[in-house]
Amino acid sequence: MNTVTPNAKANLQKLFGSTNLPKEDLEFFTNYANFAFDEVFTHSNLDENERLLIILASLTAVPAKEEFETMLKAALNAKVSPIAIKEVIYQATPYVGMAKVADILSITNKVFKQRGIKLPLAKQGTTNKENRYEKGLQTQVDIFGEGMRSAIDKAPKGQRHIREFLSSNCFGDYYTRTGLDLKFRELLTFVYLISMGGLEPQVKAHIQGNVNMGNDRDKLIAVVTALIPYIGYPRALNALSAIDEVAQIP
Repeated sequence: MNTVTPNAKANLQKLFGSTNLPKEDLEFFTNYANFAFDEVFTHSNLDENERLLIILASLTAVPAKEEFETMLKAALNAKVSPIAIKEVIYQATPYVGMAKVADILSITNKVFKQRGIKLPLAKQGTTNKENRYEKGLQTQVDIFGEGMRSAIDKAPKGQRHIREFLSSNCFGDYYTRTGLDLKFRELLTFVYLISMGGLEPQVKAHIQGNVNMGNDRDKLIAVVTALIPYIGYPRALNALSAIDEVAQIP
């Protein structure tokens, strides 16, 4: 396919303000544009804001720094909230690690400054040292059920502190923040996990968490579909297998 399709051209123009593709690898980028911005758009019924945030979450987890910067600019062109973008990045921290997030934040801050977005953005944190554990644990309960209250007591010897970290740091420091609702934060976690690959036990747990929060089988499949251009087929197919196992067809 040597030409950009009308749908792809329209989406490229809307997101990037141009339909010009790099001439050095024109065949590659034409295929990429037609697949990612036409075929995939057609089969993944997500709204634009949601789609762009999910893509940014995936590119943070991979990580793919140059493509993240490209899609970050597209998200800003589409008027996606800078706070929502930052929250997608912050939320990734307990899953992908601080090192990846620090690199992505550096890129984001550079682009924000170029766009005249004043930093730092408004604070979104809602917890402190005294309440982060309890609020984090309550968030785990809200997503996964009352059984989470006894999880720490069931921790293997020498690992209790890790379970405490999960409640206070992963959930207390991040899930409790404003800027994104809890349902979407749990969806983002699914995105981070499938984008890294090889994390099937955690993927399955968070598929159940998503179903509990109202992100049903169709929603999860739509997310996987949207991410195929960025994570590839092996990781996408693994994610679909996990969905089939946990969120069975009604």
